[in-house]
Amino acid sequence: MDTSVSPRGETCRDWLPLGNSGSLRPFPAVHESVRQGLPPTRTTGGPISTELRINDRIRVPEVRLVGPNGETVGIVPTDQALKLAVEADLDLVEIAPQGRPPVCKLMDYGKFKYENAQKARESRRNQTNVIIKEMKLRPKIDKHDYETKKGHVVRFLGAGDKVKITIMFRGREQHRPELGFRLLQKLAEDVQELGFVESSPKQDGRNMTMVLGPHKKKADAKIDADAARATKEQARADRKAEEDAEREAAHAAGPVAQKKERRRSENLDPEIEA
Repeated sequence: MDTSVSPRGETCRDWLPLGNSGSLRPFPAVHESVRQGLPPTRTTGGPISTELRINDRIRVPEVRLVGPNGETVGIVPTDQALKLAVEADLDLVEIAPQGRPPVCKLMDYGKFKYENAQKARESRRNQTNVIIKEMKLRPKIDKHDYETKKGHVVRFLGAGDKVKITIMFRGREQHRPELGFRLLQKLAEDVQELGFVESSPKQDGRNMTMVLGPHKKKADAKIDADAARATKEQARADRKAEEDAEREAAHAAGPVAQKKERRRSENLDPEIEA
């Protein structure tokens, strides 16, 4: 087979004869994987754009126009709507492309995008994620360890987090589930001012679990914590200011009192002085 090179650098295997004239036409483009005997690969499209069409990108012949203040203008040709946008120094934005005809509004598109970004940033800042803390206890926990564990549970509930309490049984303790049940009930009663039983105690193999939910929401607990921190910092600043004022007043009153001269003790042996 002739493999001479065409003017575009292609071989004759890539060209087909055109009728009886003897001239050649290019062979339809074939993917390289097909040339090598592999199954053709499917290319995926790019990401779908979520940007609104504006101004010259709007290709429909007519639109339902809404004014900059929300007033309905009616169905007008797209060219006329673009002319109104230029006269008002605004953008023509397609806000409802699924309409028949599409709904467009006259607005400042740059300002519109900026305000939407600000709202999204504010919503992310105010978004709270509920975190489930876990505390593990033994059925025969002593009093000191119980108070320590309870302190952690109180701190978690005060911060607006849920707490999962797990009682771990070992050996013969598995035949005494009432010990764990009573311990969970006691803990729920001790922290009832801060939380409530969201999930009742239930046996799960060698463990018994219970979930406590906070009375305060995460956002409210965060606000209270920030307020308490600000109050504490203000009290520390006031105390420091008072100490500085007392120190300055003492310096202004006069010289600092001289230290009393130390004298020899009368109980010393006179022979030592000699």
